[in-house]
Amino acid sequence: MTKPAKKVNAKPKGLKKANPPVADRGGKRKTKSAIVLSMLGSRSGTTVAEMAAPTGWQNHSVRGFLSGTVKKKLGRDIASELVDGERRYRIAG
Repeated sequence: MTKPAKKVNAKPKGLKKANPPVADRGGKRKTKSAIVLSMLGSRSGTTVAEMAAPTGWQNHSVRGFLSGTVKKKLGRDIASELVDGERRYRIAG
């Protein structure tokens, strides 16, 4: 007696759909990275919690983005200062 042939899945396992870009004000679509970079570009800077809110990232993911993407890949310097008990980050320069 022979076994029936296995079904072949059309979609390979382990592949995830890419997250769609986050909608921004005015109907324009921006990526999460672009949102965080624009927040870092403000004169007053931003906190990790403020960056995590519109992106849905966790705090450690925001810090990883700052060190891995902004500092290492983009080569930008990040200024950090303590204001009213909160650490604020901004792009230096």
